[in-house]
Amino acid sequence: MARIRIPSTIVILFVMVQTGFLLFMYARYSSFIPQSEEKPSQVHILILSSWRSGSSFVGQLFSQHPSVFYLMEPAWHVWVTMYQNSAKVLHMAVRDLVRSVFLCDMSVFDAYMPWKRNLSDLFQWAVSRALCSAPACDSFQRTDITSEMACKTLCGRYPFSKVEEACKTYSHVVIKEVRFFDLKVLYPLLTDPSLNLKIIHLVRDPRAVVKSREQSVKALARDNGIVLSTNGTKVEDGKYKVMQEICRSHVQIYETATLKPPNFLKDRYLMIRFEDLVKDPLSEISEMYKFADLSLTPTLKSWIYNITHGQGPGKKREAFKITSRDAVSVSQAWRNVLSFQKIKKIQEVCKGAINMLGYQLVGSEKEQRDLSLDLVLPRRQNQFSWSSFNPKH
Repeated sequence: MARIRIPSTIVILFVMVQTGFLLFMYARYSSFIPQSEEKPSQVHILILSSWRSGSSFVGQLFSQHPSVFYLMEPAWHVWVTMYQNSAKVLHMAVRDLVRSVFLCDMSVFDAYMPWKRNLSDLFQWAVSRALCSAPACDSFQRTDITSEMACKTLCGRYPFSKVEEACKTYSHVVIKEVRFFDLKVLYPLLTDPSLNLKIIHLVRDPRAVVKSREQSVKALARDNGIVLSTNGTKVEDGKYKVMQEICRSHVQIYETATLKPPNFLKDRYLMIRFEDLVKDPLSEISEMYKFADLSLTPTLKSWIYNITHGQGPGKKREAFKITSRDAVSVSQAWRNVLSFQKIKKIQEVCKGAINMLGYQLVGSEKEQRDLSLDLVLPRRQNQFSWSSFNPKH
């Protein structure tokens, strides 16, 4: 099927006009909204993370829940279409797309896929259980645990209109995104009365992130270029410039949410460390589900145990797949794989994030290889907790 390519300048203009119209309508509508209006019936969860941080795994923890409509990185379409721009320039377009998806308005994809499309045209559609079960696809039930391969085989030819139809039938809409680098960009969504938004901020030891990124160098090259504003040139991150930006963004997001945060963030931000998650999955997942107003079912408990107690750390060809692995082994693999010279460089560019997020620096190869030395520090009392939040008036 022939696909029409539209210049990125036209798409940007379209998005700007759309944004202006939405702001105009919101301004008019908001003046008529009583301050006591109840929250929207749907709950909206944004899993905010970065590439190779375990976010696909966390996304699946939500995707497989029968009450959740989940999409993985829908803003991929924005970046692919407008790859000559920088991440900062694209923040507005990404935010507008995410808002529309939360509201189950999938017409937002018209700007990025202007052709007659099926479910299979949506990025990573098959990892969404909601798009593999009714009403999107008749091959599975909502309570089934679905696999990406089976879904691709049976559901790919359903029309794209099924995405919006399915979205509207769920109590929770969950989006996983890696293309936000500033929490303040999300303030308009957090204060939008049509949304009931909560943010799960997933972080991972930067040294483990680098080890995982080395398995996906070519796949990340275009995104690296957007992060570093190279005007469309693909970039490999040999000097860890992208990692430096990622670490800086995690620090910015965490500090914004924890140091004198605005009142509207109360009860709406949760930081999760991947290492805590794989060490005690059910406890951490229960905390996330409670935060999201979801309950953990026996079927999900069994599935979670199986995918976190497999054999070994996973193979290179599984870099973007959720398979049964030894999750603790995955989280520690960098200590045996990366050279100490690389570790020193990563620690230089990400020292602030490593310290702030509760990881221990290593000063020698001996410390790096000594797996009896726990480099994930216990959660400090001064680390962020909304239970102790008491804003001053």
